[in-house]
Amino acid sequence: MMAAAAARRGRLGREGRASLCSFLLGASVAALPLLLGSSPSLLAAPGLRGRLALALHAAGVNAALLLIYPRPLYKIAVRACFLGFAFGCGLLLSAGRSAWRHFGWYMCSLSLFHYSEYLVTAINNPRSLSLDSFLLNHSFEYNLAALSSWVEFTLEKLFFPELKQITWLSTVGLLMVIFGDCLRKAAMLTAGSNFNHIVQNEKSDTHTLVTSGVYGWFRHPSYVGWFYWSIGTQVLLCNPICVVGYALASWRFFRERIEEEEITLIHFFGEEYLEYKRKVPSGLPFIKGVKLEL
Repeated sequence: MMAAAAARRGRLGREGRASLCSFLLGASVAALPLLLGSSPSLLAAPGLRGRLALALHAAGVNAALLLIYPRPLYKIAVRACFLGFAFGCGLLLSAGRSAWRHFGWYMCSLSLFHYSEYLVTAINNPRSLSLDSFLLNHSFEYNLAALSSWVEFTLEKLFFPELKQITWLSTVGLLMVIFGDCLRKAAMLTAGSNFNHIVQNEKSDTHTLVTSGVYGWFRHPSYVGWFYWSIGTQVLLCNPICVVGYALASWRFFRERIEEEEITLIHFFGEEYLEYKRKVPSGLPFIKGVKLEL
């Protein structure tokens, strides 16, 4: 369904093509073990050979991007390449048998989430496309939450290493991540040009109320997807503190975001949205949305 929706929305513009090529170029770091004839665990293996290869790959790819793209496109390309590089490094960690294997799953999940936010926006709504579409600078709180999860994982790996080897629990987290990201991207593709990362205060001529597809399941499927994706990343890492922290922080954020957005939607669509609101749940636990009647 997602592929068909993407096809209906036409070809990628030059920004989207530049980002895709750069992401794949960065992700090609995963092929280094084949070129070096070594183990996939380049990041976890002792010695400098693998790390030097990674550094040379990153430097070489960045130099190539500088030569290929003018500065406006380079800003896009270098971000996409960085995410691709992180994805490739995650694959290398995932392929090994080290204690960092599950962190490799996390790296793949995180980098792919952020890159696909940009790519789907480039397909769906190129008029709203910007560097912010990567969501890399989402907010100080978002960055702090990510840093906290890395610190918790590292400390618990040092002092409670057995906690980070619960494969069945990490697998559950990975499934949550996949479900959440797929639901969010399905919502973005279904909404088409109606989807925007920023809540819109003015209704455009093409703005319509989308109630089909995943919007027939939940009023806010993109938020539902992001909610379970974010919690899933911490289940994947077996981070008990951050699982609770992410759940509470995400719930509070989306409760406020949904209330803000629904005020705008009621203003845009009036009784049409109120009827839709009565029939379809928000999708998030204990969040009913704004309490407002015309």
